[in-house]
Amino acid sequence: GDLLHLTPVIRQLKKSYPESKISILVSSQATKSLFVNNPYIDKIFVYDKKSLHKKIMNFFNLCKEIKKDNFDLILNFQRSNLRLWFLIFYLCPKKVLVYHKNEKKHVVVNHLETLKSLKIDVEISDIQLDLFLDEESEAFAKNFYSSNNLFDKKVIVLNPGASHIVNRWSTTHFASLIGLLQNNNNVRLVLIGSKEDISLAKKIIELSKNNDIINLAGEVNLLKLASILKGSKILVTGDTGPMHIATAVGTKVIALFGAADPERTGPVGKGNIVIQAKDVKCVPCRERVCNNERYLECMDNIKPQEVYEKIRESLV
Repeated sequence: GDLLHLTPVIRQLKKSYPESKISILVSSQATKSLFVNNPYIDKIFVYDKKSLHKKIMNFFNLCKEIKKDNFDLILNFQRSNLRLWFLIFYLCPKKVLVYHKNEKKHVVVNHLETLKSLKIDVEISDIQLDLFLDEESEAFAKNFYSSNNLFDKKVIVLNPGASHIVNRWSTTHFASLIGLLQNNNNVRLVLIGSKEDISLAKKIIELSKNNDIINLAGEVNLLKLASILKGSKILVTGDTGPMHIATAVGTKVIALFGAADPERTGPVGKGNIVIQAKDVKCVPCRERVCNNERYLECMDNIKPQEVYEKIRESLV
């Protein structure tokens, strides 16, 4: 999600400097896939700080590799990463721009404002996220929809996972929502998630007692997930990466927000719906650990019936 938030910056940079060569530094091979088909990106470097580049020698080798490209400008959107600052100084670019966080603005707009010091006529309204799919992923999705007889169905995707527990809707609420939806013969449900979310998905299926749900948790990479989302009607999710992937491919999102602030990280684009708990004093707290006396009251107070009604309205 954080990386996709940068795509409007990349697009506007390329638009202002069409002859420029733009590279991006990402944290894994998985996130690299989000940019391999991006026409505005010329090169992708992977800085795997949790594994490969945790070793100092491997990190230095990466620095040497990047330095060969002799960068004129570096935009730093990770201000607190000390190794990244070392890399920047080592590269000796002509200019460095540093992102300054403003919690009162949407993160995409906040990122775009970083370009103003380049005297770029920044189009703040141009905040559509970019995610370019490849033929292999789109063919996978086409086969998935065909083999499951989904082309004449209204596919609703459910995403129970999130990196931070405070952004997760409960498995019991997801199961209740499935119960409300299962009587609609024209709707098919798909569960998604990373490998870490496999247990969540299994728990939801167990609680819902619905064996007709297609469970893709831990089964597909990011581009294949994006292609599947592109063919679906709605994604129901908390504030997490798949939410931004869905908006990037034009799929309507029903986003469930508790601790997170939708004014800051909400779904980008038209037609999306944000549901936020009412009458919870600490919402949004923007914290990653719940300190409320009633644990995760903000997410628990978003009721399945309310989400179901929003889905019904969206399917009309």
